[in-house]
Amino acid sequence: MAAPIQPPRGGVVPGRILADIDRLDQAIANTIGRTPTPALDPIVAGLSRASDYQRLWLLGSVAVAVLGGRRGRRAAVRCLATAGATSLLIDLVAKTRFPRSRPPQTPDEHSMHVRRPRSSSFPSGHTASAFAFAATLSHEYPVLTTPATALATAVAYTRIHTGVHYPSDVIAGALAGTGIGSLISTLAEHARP
Repeated sequence: MAAPIQPPRGGVVPGRILADIDRLDQAIANTIGRTPTPALDPIVAGLSRASDYQRLWLLGSVAVAVLGGRRGRRAAVRCLATAGATSLLIDLVAKTRFPRSRPPQTPDEHSMHVRRPRSSSFPSGHTASAFAFAATLSHEYPVLTTPATALATAVAYTRIHTGVHYPSDVIAGALAGTGIGSLISTLAEHARP
């Protein structure tokens, strides 16, 4: 009979957990970066660039406003405002509190011609905005929950695939964006006359 596994001396230390998460982050990012996907790369890079400067969410808001009538216009304003507010919160608060270098570019990676921000890698602002937009749109139009979340997830993946974020950056961005989007939607609902 084998002896039971003993925890490391001194128990589980938060620093060790963070170091393990960092190693996993790097391993996943390196694996994605070194895996040749020439047919997928232009699509992924194009979607990543489309989400720069809120362009994708501006386009989505315009579509909702045009197709949705009065309700759509109200939803479009909320969606765009929430994505913008989330981006500001992430850039001005979270990224200054959690400085983290971007994943290093390796010689094996092919250039995707994607803008490489100079700000902290953690959390992903693109991902946070994507999920804030999706959460707000889903609140206004529950039937659009699946496509909105799928698009936000695709944007999140592009940030890893293009080598500008680690997986934990996009996970944190998705959680922050969903939380902020849901909170703003709930507050706006209660404030509605």
